[in-house]
Amino acid sequence: MGKRDDQSYTFMQNKTLAESNQNGVEVYLFEVFKLREYVYRGRVELAHNPYQEQQADEKGNMRNVWVFPVKLKDEGFVYEPSKTLIYEALVVREKKAKRMTDQNLRMRAETASKKVARKQVVTTTFERDIYVAEYVKRCAKGVCQLCDHRAPFENKQGEPYLETHHIVWLARGGDDSVDNTVALCPNCHRKMHILDSPDDISKLISAAKGRNTK
Repeated sequence: MGKRDDQSYTFMQNKTLAESNQNGVEVYLFEVFKLREYVYRGRVELAHNPYQEQQADEKGNMRNVWVFPVKLKDEGFVYEPSKTLIYEALVVREKKAKRMTDQNLRMRAETASKKVARKQVVTTTFERDIYVAEYVKRCAKGVCQLCDHRAPFENKQGEPYLETHHIVWLARGGDDSVDNTVALCPNCHRKMHILDSPDDISKLISAAKGRNTK
């Protein structure tokens, strides 16, 4: 508890949580991946002693906070958020980081936990046709169909490295066909998934049509 300034170990529910393994108070964990949506996980108990670290408060100012490591006490509710939900939560945190001052951002980065969190997620995988992918790459002859530059490097087999991209994404209902697939360098492939520019899409449509009429 405490959204601004340094947190106190003995302040209200912080004290209750710190002593929860001895005071008989039941503690329940809810996770938030989307604003105002709470996912129940189950009863928890303190796994280790609480400790302090530096974090930004709601105004972006660095302060001392108390962290309470917990673990599920029972089997709990197994929840595997979608990859999309995890991504959306990450975008929110990235926007928050961009609004921080240089000084606060540096302090937050220097005091960040060195341990990487792991999360089980549910994701949808599309099984792409290997013949479509190979045909499109072969027709590109090692040249990216968006920037028109040679592949930036060769793979271990000495082949120009390009990646296949669906002009209309499979997740949006696009076909896994030669008419909807192009070969891109890694940089342009990432560009399409971040910007998805209408001008770039038009160029890729033309490139696919030009290849298929040869």
